[in-house]
Amino acid sequence: MKRALPLRLPAALATMALAAATGTLVSMPEASAATGSATGYATQNGGTTGGAGGQTVRATTGTAIHQALCGRASTSTPITIEVTGTINHANTKKVSGAGCDTADGVIELKKVSNVTLVGVGSGAVFDQLGIHIRESKNIIVQNVTVRNVKKSGSPTSNGGDAIGIERNVRNVWIDHTTLEASGGESEGFDGLFDLKDNTQYVTLSYSVLRNSGRGGLVGNSESDRSNGYITYHHNRYENIDSRAPLLRGGIAHLYNNHYVRLNDSGINSRAGARARVDNNYFEDSKDVLGTFYTDQAGYWQVGGNIFDNVTWSAPGSENRPAGPDPKSNTTVAIPYSHTLDAAGCVPATVSRTAGANKGLQVSDGRC
Repeated sequence: MKRALPLRLPAALATMALAAATGTLVSMPEASAATGSATGYATQNGGTTGGAGGQTVRATTGTAIHQALCGRASTSTPITIEVTGTINHANTKKVSGAGCDTADGVIELKKVSNVTLVGVGSGAVFDQLGIHIRESKNIIVQNVTVRNVKKSGSPTSNGGDAIGIERNVRNVWIDHTTLEASGGESEGFDGLFDLKDNTQYVTLSYSVLRNSGRGGLVGNSESDRSNGYITYHHNRYENIDSRAPLLRGGIAHLYNNHYVRLNDSGINSRAGARARVDNNYFEDSKDVLGTFYTDQAGYWQVGGNIFDNVTWSAPGSENRPAGPDPKSNTTVAIPYSHTLDAAGCVPATVSRTAGANKGLQVSDGRC
């Protein structure tokens, strides 16, 4: 891992409050937090609405998040959990109940549906603690920071993934998040945003992923091709060694992202994956698109991208960069409506809008 940059790090009246040593869980009137609307592939397959229409509660600890999930009438009862403060190992404990399946030391959205987890107030920081979405559907995670989640060393959480999504998951929208590490695998970290084992209809939007050896993957092996229909738009990948993302099988749409200092490789389409890559801005990076570290090829359709100080390695049996003059080698039809910003506007637009605590701003189509 190259040397990482230093990390930079009025609600309605409550009707009921539960205060305990583990934190607070506050029940709010039945109104959904203002989260906007899902975009990209998360709008397909029936759409992604999270906890819209259900109860809204406020949580200041990880245990309180688990309490909110467990206190529902069922695993599908809609709920919006507004999170404020720092969530860490000390305040995240297992809670049992009809509406949840939780564990210590990780935020578990497991075997649940119709949930929104949104940062409010002065911000929500998940410190060394990952968010695990498993066997679930219709989930929104918005306006949170997840940092320094480790798979080795101490403390560990979520297999080292900031956000890990796996096993028969459908319809997830991750929006306006900041996902960051402080190094690569040798420092104990894994991926920032990993999808695997039959995960489909996911959008990652207006997020910052930085200072990690691995940005994220779709599929945990060359044989795990059950994932797909993933959209990445208006994200900033910064100081990432590889996997921005790594795609194994399936279809992905990547548009209006800003990539800065991809140190070894970027979008790695392999094992039959098909990526549509539109109007992105690649800067000060290496091998930003292609098939890398395997002889099982992937494919791409490219258009409108800007390559600014990008270098390309020579092709080989397990190294097939798309450049230095990237051309399409497949076509990918996109089923949802979207508006492309000009690639030249992407750095300014993404800088203004992407990440947690940006007021959930989105592109207005202007530079």
